[in-house]
Amino acid sequence: MEKLEWSALEYEEKTRGKDWFWALGIIVVTSSAASIIFGNYFLAALFLLSGGLLGFFAIKKPEIISYELNNRGLKIRTQLYPYENIKSFWVQVDTKPILFVKTERLFMPVISIPIDNINAEYIHSLLSNKDVPEEEIKEHPSIKIMDSLGF
Repeated sequence: MEKLEWSALEYEEKTRGKDWFWALGIIVVTSSAASIIFGNYFLAALFLLSGGLLGFFAIKKPEIISYELNNRGLKIRTQLYPYENIKSFWVQVDTKPILFVKTERLFMPVISIPIDNINAEYIHSLLSNKDVPEEEIKEHPSIKIMDSLGF
């Protein structure tokens, strides 16, 4: 079996204007002020910390991640997911091409991997040939909500 290698951005980079950051700042400051008025200092600190982290991750540039399908399994960066540990997969090609892989991980078991339309058919055949079950998996609704909010 040949190995298939590709790389993609960690996430889709979004351009956010100054208005987005102003809105974030206003929401964080007013929420923190309201928490302080009601005497909940821990919640105020949590709002400030989460707002700061949101702002930091909003300006952070995505990394390029390398992916590989080989004889042993799916390799993401340096982490190998053997075929035996992959519960199922789904290749979505209708909107934006994405490979969904359901693993045995307890936290975030579904991994979504951007792929090219050119590789979609080949990836499907490679995983099918390794007896990995195919199961329709869709993006979680929270991802669509976060996209609409500009995250």
